[in-house]
Amino acid sequence: MIKLNIIKYTFLFLVIFFLVFISSVPAIAIDDVNKTFWGVAIKGYDPVAYFTKGSPVKGFKEFAYNWNDAKWYFSSAQNRDLFAADPERYAPQYGGY
Repeated sequence: MIKLNIIKYTFLFLVIFFLVFISSVPAIAIDDVNKTFWGVAIKGYDPVAYFTKGSPVKGFKEFAYNWNDAKWYFSSAQNRDLFAADPERYAPQYGGY
């Protein structure tokens, strides 16, 4: 009978310990935008070009725009300005994930 109580209380202790441990682990935060290690969104491609040219076009650093904690590169100043005027229209859905 004593061995059963020890097993029961040990199991109860482990369950409580596990629940306390799990509740103390912070949630993993996911960025709003899928970006590279250097903070560049959609791997440096011009998001406006998908709408204007219908195909992916690599952007340039000199036409960069910061939005939503990410750097967005564009193939021209005109595309950068279009994006800056309405980023929600040109940014990929679900942050590019």
